[in-house]
Amino acid sequence: MNLKDFEQSIGYSFKNKDLLKTALTHTSYSYENNVTSNEKLEFLGDSILEFISSKYLYNQYSKLNEGEMTKVRATVVCEDSLYKIALMHNFSDFLYLGKSELSNTLSKREAILADSVEAVIAAIYLDGGLDKAEKFIISNLSKEIETATRNVGQKDYKTVLQEKLQKHGSVTIEYNIINEEGPDHSKTFTAEVKCENKKLAEGKGSSKKQAEMQAAKIALENLE
Repeated sequence: MNLKDFEQSIGYSFKNKDLLKTALTHTSYSYENNVTSNEKLEFLGDSILEFISSKYLYNQYSKLNEGEMTKVRATVVCEDSLYKIALMHNFSDFLYLGKSELSNTLSKREAILADSVEAVIAAIYLDGGLDKAEKFIISNLSKEIETATRNVGQKDYKTVLQEKLQKHGSVTIEYNIINEEGPDHSKTFTAEVKCENKKLAEGKGSSKKQAEMQAAKIALENLE
């Protein structure tokens, strides 16, 4: 585990290497080895991420109203986006995990990786200041933000499908991930959408969210 490779990937070199190690230390490893975990850093990183993304939206997208900025921020500052950042920089190769976590399900690992990104954001802030943390956040999220701002005024496929299926009354709609394949850094997920336990369609995507959205899109096309 060479942390220099990690620093090179994220574009920031830590003065305090122990701070970086703490940011990458999950509670399971902390408990088993009696060292400090990244939980408090996650808490701080979450707030920094909210602030920086809000500031960026305010400065760069002046035509968006408050409600639209809130929607964009919620779309971007989420587990799915943070998980993508973790994959991009191979966080899984550098995390300190306890034995209890090494065999966990993919969904649990996604949450752990997303949380570790927040912890690293806080560590960069504490080690190098807000400008350095901002540079990391924006360099990794600006494209996601741009995409979200383009779609902010549009209803997503899942919403449109729900409205169409519930036109004549409430029905039960569910999405399930039925398959995943490929290495951790390049997964492909397959999702199905059901209405009242009847399968409507399947969709594929590089994230669970994208797969579900694609399933809804295909279901809409099939209904038409």
